[in-house]
Amino acid sequence: MQQHGAEYRTVRARTWALLDHDHLDLHDQSRANRIVEDAITVLIVVNVVCLILESMPTVDARFGGLFGAIEAFSIVVFSVEYIARLWSCVEQPRYGAPLAGRLRYALKPAILIDLLAILPFYLAFAGVDDLRVLRLLRVFRVIRLFRVSRYSRPMRLIQRSIARRQEEIVISTVMLLMLMVIAATVMYAVEHDAQPEVFSSIPGTLWWAVVTLTTVGYGDVYPITVLGRLAAGVIAVLGIGMVALPTGIISSGFVEEFAADRAAREAEASDDSAERCPHCGKALDKPNA
Repeated sequence: MQQHGAEYRTVRARTWALLDHDHLDLHDQSRANRIVEDAITVLIVVNVVCLILESMPTVDARFGGLFGAIEAFSIVVFSVEYIARLWSCVEQPRYGAPLAGRLRYALKPAILIDLLAILPFYLAFAGVDDLRVLRLLRVFRVIRLFRVSRYSRPMRLIQRSIARRQEEIVISTVMLLMLMVIAATVMYAVEHDAQPEVFSSIPGTLWWAVVTLTTVGYGDVYPITVLGRLAAGVIAVLGIGMVALPTGIISSGFVEEFAADRAAREAEASDDSAERCPHCGKALDKPNA
């Protein structure tokens, strides 16, 4: 009995080690980990391509059966992976409780995305016959694309860089929101009398503030008074710097993270090429010339 229990835990531990891409460092992944993540990434991309092609009536009429087969196969793979994750997540200490740990793991944003990726298929299969609901569920399958971030190393580098710079990003975003409110208030004050139907209120003027500060400038709302145009020019110039600030923070963080990743790769390659002790496996120091 104890032997069967030990074998069960071993299989569960191996399953978790195979599917765990969230806690493993990029350099600690085994070949099996990389094969799994590459296969699932390809499957996700194929699903999104099929979803796009299905929106073309002529293509869907000709290859609808193929798209359906790919969808069914993908649902089986994604469902098995989701169940395997819930089953093996207790190998992670923070999810060690059989029920509460699995529930905590299932409520993680990344795992909720996994569930939402397969849920539309089962809802449609359960007898939902409203065409509008079915159309929404089919389009909702594009959420599978968000799963690529778990398996894509560049995306994970971006996530790490954002996580390390989150304080600076939050501060710059708050400053940008404050500037938007100030800009909307100023433009409402100077343009409301001239264009009461366009700048009808401060919340209504926020649309102009958003498109101006983000340098989109649709041109559907614009000032006509001299004072309004002067204020709009100053706000637009300020917007260039404020919108570029979060971008610069994220870019610098990504450059630092990429440099650290490259240094770790070079160190790993250097360790692999070094001679190792046949007993403990540690790298041996090279004798001085």
